[in-house]
Amino acid sequence: MKRLHLTLLLLFFGITPAVADPGVDVLRYTFRLTLSDETDAVRGETTVVARFLADGVESFELDLIGPGRGDEGGMTVEAVTQDGKGMDFSHENDHLRILLSTAAQEDEQRAFTITYQGVPSDGLIISNNKYGDRTFFGDNWPERARHWLPTVDHPSDKAFCEFVVTAPDHYQVIGCGALVEETNLPGGFRLTHWRSEAPMATKVMVIGVARFAVQYVDEYQGTSIQSWVYPQDREAGFYDYALAERVLAFFEGHIGPFPYAKLANVQSKTRFGGMENASNIFYSENSVSGNRRSEILIAHEIAHQWFGDSVTEVDWPHIWLSEGFATYFEQLYLEYTHGRDRMIPELQQSKNFVVGYFERNPAPLVDTTVANPMALLNANSYMKGAWVLHMLRSVVGTEVFWDGIRAYYHQFRDGNASSEDFQRVMETTAGQDLGWFFEQWLYQTGQPRYEGTWQFDRSTRLVTVTLDQVQTHDAFFRMPIELGIYTHGGERLRLEVLDVAERQNTFTIQLDDDETPSDVVLDPNSWVLMEATFSKQ
Repeated sequence: MKRLHLTLLLLFFGITPAVADPGVDVLRYTFRLTLSDETDAVRGETTVVARFLADGVESFELDLIGPGRGDEGGMTVEAVTQDGKGMDFSHENDHLRILLSTAAQEDEQRAFTITYQGVPSDGLIISNNKYGDRTFFGDNWPERARHWLPTVDHPSDKAFCEFVVTAPDHYQVIGCGALVEETNLPGGFRLTHWRSEAPMATKVMVIGVARFAVQYVDEYQGTSIQSWVYPQDREAGFYDYALAERVLAFFEGHIGPFPYAKLANVQSKTRFGGMENASNIFYSENSVSGNRRSEILIAHEIAHQWFGDSVTEVDWPHIWLSEGFATYFEQLYLEYTHGRDRMIPELQQSKNFVVGYFERNPAPLVDTTVANPMALLNANSYMKGAWVLHMLRSVVGTEVFWDGIRAYYHQFRDGNASSEDFQRVMETTAGQDLGWFFEQWLYQTGQPRYEGTWQFDRSTRLVTVTLDQVQTHDAFFRMPIELGIYTHGGERLRLEVLDVAERQNTFTIQLDDDETPSDVVLDPNSWVLMEATFSKQ
């Protein structure tokens, strides 16, 4: 999802997770919103097009925070209509239940319009930016759309969306998808209409309303690349965000077509370092520096447009399919753009975070025990998830890895996927059973710890390696691990692959008469997430 300082997580542990209504599939939202400078109250009219999944459905629910949240926070529903006729409804415990006039039939589609108003207690952040200018920024992740939009607020129910925003005409409005209309209205207002061309989860369907300087950077393979920054940061922001073009080119060339009509990079008031809203990424207002220090952040959030936004985790325990992917793909971008020497320190640093997190919280990567999605923004979901992809690449090979990534994106584009779905695609692409790999890295806790030695017998020309797994937790890991054999001058004589499949392992490697090792290095190319001590006996 986003780059977030882990120390901030404790601020957000009050969210009750949503569950998608099993009887309905929302196909489209049209959000008509009126914003004002005189008040923080929002007037909304949302049309929901729903498809019913079974015969006999008599009601369905949307998530919408009701009155009584914070200082005058929460939304009051004034009416629900279908074809202009009033509908019975109840709005209790932050759920809007709509009672159907007649029971629905399976696959039947109906459109309902909800009229409401109120001051958002969260979700739509109405505040002044760092320059004192008033702004409005949607910040829905994980399930905060419900604070200002009536929705099925869960990643499994993706829908098309439109935002039709009426706001004072000194603001510009950025939204999901393609721009449909901008019209000046009487009384100093402007109507702006954005429409998505692909379904998306509520966590990434937002608007931003502020005074912006806007640059149309370029068009790449039909995708408009745009920068939206505060006017005071125009020069620095345009320079920093223009990096998006080469990031987009790398990902599109390796993964597949960009999923949306535009890629807008937006300076904003998001609470996160970056938030991967579909087709309009919101970055922290302090992300602009004029020296492109946010390159990794930009790569991370753009990677999310494919993984997290277009291919969305089916439920929160599979969040590594979003955050782990974005974290590893930022590293792949670094490797491609700046060389492997730039990538490896990032991996090594992330390894330290993973090990430290396990010592405090020994949970598996796919953790079904966590109810609050914010608690899943941790080193497992981001960094261990990235390491799993890195190790998978080492197991199947780089070419097969990229083939599998492209196949996964092609199959689940605009939809939802689970960890099992990703495993099946990679097994099909690689032509091998990878159950052992995914079982140990997704559903076991921790990582292996090895202790080993090597010695060289000049008479037999044999290098003997002992390598034992000594982690104290119960998990056992099978991994192929590279072994580099080097001369005194640092020249590599051999690169062997050891199949480390037991708790205690001994390997022998026959060297030629002209090969005399001075050093033997375990995992010299940093392919395995592990702790290890390894030395000459």
